[in-house]
Amino acid sequence: MAFIHEYGLFFAKTVTLLLAFAALLLLLLGAGRSRGGRREAHLELRRLNDRYRDMVRRIDHGLAKGRRANRALNRQERRDRKLEARSGARLPRLYVLDFHGDMRASAVDSLREEISAVLAAARRDDEVLVRLESPGGLVHSYGLAASQLARLRERGIRLTVSVDRVAASGGYLMASVADYIVAAPFAIVGSIGVVAQLPNLNRFLKKHDVDFEMHTAGEYKRTLTLFGENTDEGRAKFRDTLEETHEHFKAHLARYRPALDVAAVATGEYWLGERARELGLVDDIGTSDDFLLERRDRMDLVSLTWRRREGIARRVSLVLESTLAAISRGAAGR
Repeated sequence: MAFIHEYGLFFAKTVTLLLAFAALLLLLLGAGRSRGGRREAHLELRRLNDRYRDMVRRIDHGLAKGRRANRALNRQERRDRKLEARSGARLPRLYVLDFHGDMRASAVDSLREEISAVLAAARRDDEVLVRLESPGGLVHSYGLAASQLARLRERGIRLTVSVDRVAASGGYLMASVADYIVAAPFAIVGSIGVVAQLPNLNRFLKKHDVDFEMHTAGEYKRTLTLFGENTDEGRAKFRDTLEETHEHFKAHLARYRPALDVAAVATGEYWLGERARELGLVDDIGTSDDFLLERRDRMDLVSLTWRRREGIARRVSLVLESTLAAISRGAAGR
């Protein structure tokens, strides 16, 4: 017991130091940004075609033998640019959005602005690619993120979701809205289920003669509690709520992926990309890089990112949340 007590104190001190360091770092960053001037939220655009063209240009010039060959390449590039400018034709656009999900799907605030921008500018032959990475999180947060993607489908704009690493649980709830899902061979896909867990300290409080009172109006205002004594009836109602949420998840999949055998995959399991394709969870195997390269000559690839200034309190909150999550994962690994 003495060892456990000492370890607990050491762990608590370590966590406190890490959180204090994170808070101090953010305060220093915030002070530096404020001296540099306040910048309001704005939309950043990047033409990825230019990026790929520059890569090819560097390779061609790097391998060209002699000045004459380099001059010939420069002349050809100028001719290509003139022809492109004269054509005046607007290529179909592929708008590229990135979504990196945390427990609260906090990136949904940027996603909604990016999608609004796409809807304001897009034509019927334009498409959207969302590079999605998320292990899931809160139901209502990821439900909102999925609803944002659904806005594109409702307007008839083709939506592709690319999963390079993971789209599980709430992440797959989002991905399933797409017209087409592409996953890397070892990407994690699925985890179609609902989970909730919490400790109960009631016996600990009783042992130390601590009373806890909770008063509610409404039979099921609280089902399970952290400090009170839980009942079988409360547990049953809590499980019913989880089952109801799971049913909504399955209904969502049936709506957007009608060919999917929902009963077979809605078990809470996850699969790697190849097996996910066999089960119908994804449509193709590949990376987002392959998807973009294949379209670079026939579409304008436009990366959109909504940048907003985060307040100090929010930045500290996000860092603390990430730090605690990392510490929790490390503790679980031990």
